Amino acid sequence: MVKITFPDGSVREYEQGVTGLQIAESISPALARNVVSCGVNGETVELNRPINEDANVELYKFEDEQGKHTFWHTSAHLLAEALQELYPGIQFGFGPAVESGFFYDVMPAEGQVISENDFAKIEAKMMELAKKNEPVVRKEIHGV
Repeated sequence: MVKITFPDGSVREYEQGVTGLQIAESISPALARNVVSCGVNGETVELNRPINEDANVELYKFEDEQGKHTFWHTSAHLLAEALQELYPGIQFGFGPAVESGFFYDVMPAEGQVISENDFAKIEAKMMELAKKNEPVVRKEIHGV
């Protein structure tokens, strides 16, 4: 068992390996629907990361500053996936979450042009991808 301490000081015990999403589900279904990430001992982590030791946990919704950042960071990745599908060969530069949203600097492949007229098509592709509801999995790459 691991002891999870919440921001209000309350403590609950969970099975080792519990995730932020499982913790949210144990509190309320509404919270589980609205949580976008969690803080574990001060580090923002994805909701499906196992917690294997006692920890301080905070659950972030979009209304929270960290929740917005997580949502926009994930949205930037979704934008990149949509652009890759629509514009094969596109190259990516900088693509951060920023204070008011997210963006990606890109260089289309030779012969490709992206203009404001394409934004609706790109947004539609992002919505199509989001509706698949595929899990977002973090992969750390070392030595690059």
